[in-house]
Amino acid sequence: MVILAIGDVVGKIGCTFLREKLPKLKKLKGIDIVIANGENSADGNGVTKASIEYLFQSGVDVITTGNHSFRRKESYDLYDECQYLIRPANYPKGTTPGHGMTVLDMGRLSVAVINIIGTAYMEAVDCPFRAADELIAQAEKENAGIIIVDFHAESTGEKRAMGYYLDGRVSAVFGTHTHVQTADACILPKGTGYITDVGMTGTINSVLGVKPEIIIKKMKEKLPQRFELASGACKMNCVLMEIDNKTGKTLNIEALEIL
Repeated sequence: MVILAIGDVVGKIGCTFLREKLPKLKKLKGIDIVIANGENSADGNGVTKASIEYLFQSGVDVITTGNHSFRRKESYDLYDECQYLIRPANYPKGTTPGHGMTVLDMGRLSVAVINIIGTAYMEAVDCPFRAADELIAQAEKENAGIIIVDFHAESTGEKRAMGYYLDGRVSAVFGTHTHVQTADACILPKGTGYITDVGMTGTINSVLGVKPEIIIKKMKEKLPQRFELASGACKMNCVLMEIDNKTGKTLNIEALEIL
């Protein structure tokens, strides 16, 4: 099974670039499943019906999210209605729209995609490690032969810890949120593919997709600023994972930057 995970897609410009590049990449690499973090896919953060439909129509199979999941109230129903749009599982139970895992029936086997969010330097939600335990148990009950985890977190240490915590229990753990691709794509000792952060899909000359001058002004003056997405040449950061169908372990993992 060949699975592609795409880093945080930023705004309309990122969505458009993904549509330009993904079909050819899928054909070239023989990709079976595409997962993309879409929490910034709408201009101004969050998701909209238009932004997720655009990603699905562009060839994405599962959309994960993060701390901007619920930036737009009009998106709440989308999480309940769309099976393949998921949000971090460790948001409060009973009051949070949507679900933190989805399972794809690939015929010869099922693939579970889990979304969790970190707590270090971020909002205090339920423990991501316990949330991972619960969803892995659920995925196993649903006979998922491959389990992929998007860990949306700020801290490198927390992400690395999660990778080793889940090593041998899931097929792969990929980090999102920081928008900067890390140089540590690897297979952990017990067979789990890992990368601290996949990176970003959006404008290259930007600060996390936003015009640099706006971020600089905010940091210097400490006053609120209206964020505007940068324009210009784009990139699509992603990670390509080859998973053994029989063992569920990663055979190969490769970080890619598509220009």
